[in-house]
Amino acid sequence: MTGHFFSFAGDDIEDDGSRPIAASATTPPTLLTAITATSASAFPVQGKPLLPPVHHEIGHMISSLPSQIAFSTLSVVLDDGKTIQVPRRELWDVRAQLMAEEEEDENASESAPGLGEHDVKTGIYEGGFKSWESSVDMVKVLASENTAQIFSRDSCVSIELGCGTALPSLALFQWALAERRESAERSPLVLTLADYNPSVLYLVTLPNFILAWALQERGTNPAIEEAFSDEDLLDLSSELLQAFNDSLSSNNISLCFQSGAWSPEFVELLYNSGIPSGLPGKTKMLVMGAETIYSPFALESFVKTLLLILEQQRSDPSNEYAAAIVGAKRLYFGVGGSLDDFTDKMKGLGATVETLREETEGVRRGVVRCQLS
Repeated sequence: MTGHFFSFAGDDIEDDGSRPIAASATTPPTLLTAITATSASAFPVQGKPLLPPVHHEIGHMISSLPSQIAFSTLSVVLDDGKTIQVPRRELWDVRAQLMAEEEEDENASESAPGLGEHDVKTGIYEGGFKSWESSVDMVKVLASENTAQIFSRDSCVSIELGCGTALPSLALFQWALAERRESAERSPLVLTLADYNPSVLYLVTLPNFILAWALQERGTNPAIEEAFSDEDLLDLSSELLQAFNDSLSSNNISLCFQSGAWSPEFVELLYNSGIPSGLPGKTKMLVMGAETIYSPFALESFVKTLLLILEQQRSDPSNEYAAAIVGAKRLYFGVGGSLDDFTDKMKGLGATVETLREETEGVRRGVVRCQLS
């Protein structure tokens, strides 16, 4: 069996899709080296080993950022008629950064996977540079469930598996910043972002969080306002990045990043490094995944990892609530994954599954909530 390609129309959500090192990471001299060295497999593909899980320190990630990033915003109209603007780093800007590094790296032989014509290459690139329709569906569900208010009252942990551009987590982050601006109560909020490829976390996930913070806090800090050298450009000065770190600290928000394949070792590292211990009071946990079950291999790995996390939470008396919200297409043509298969498998393993949203226009999609009784 070999790895496979499949493509959908368009490069991003505006058109129409699917997706997809054990200790702290030490990044090579350039990101390009890490990207092109990805030869292991995310899922059981013959002849390809799994990439081991790695926790990435945010300070180290920040030190690798370019001096400026270009971005656009995605307008998501919520069910109540309100709109949330979610920023995303431009793909052409990612390409420009990689090309600049390629010129400095004589050993580089190819650009980052995922920036060409294919959406997913199993075991090499899992689609994290692009935003998928189901991630927007999940933003709408999170808003309708008043997740932001719930997350502002208690110690909360969010884990987004296969995060990529991390639209659902970015929405939670923006809402949390807005809630904390209005209230002195700032319970711990841990946002854990996990993607198979470390390059995705460095090149799009973290930059998107900095963009979301800068746009949300733009009118409160002169350093932020000055950093917008143009309406679609953000200068990443040392003053801005320090303000970002200070804001996370003052708002009691932690960002944690982890790469690697889903596995028991992935979950073990998640609890050792990705989720702070000793959070005060009862802890609520939300696990999220958008477009993570696009093939039988992906579905099997995702279900096993999700159940391990939910079982871990259920066994700990300090945890008050744990659930997963999963968004996906009803059927991924040509590759075999489907939301119905995921629902049936979770129910067969003892989970309660509730449909939260269905989209019948265009590509049929749904969002479900899973809990262990």
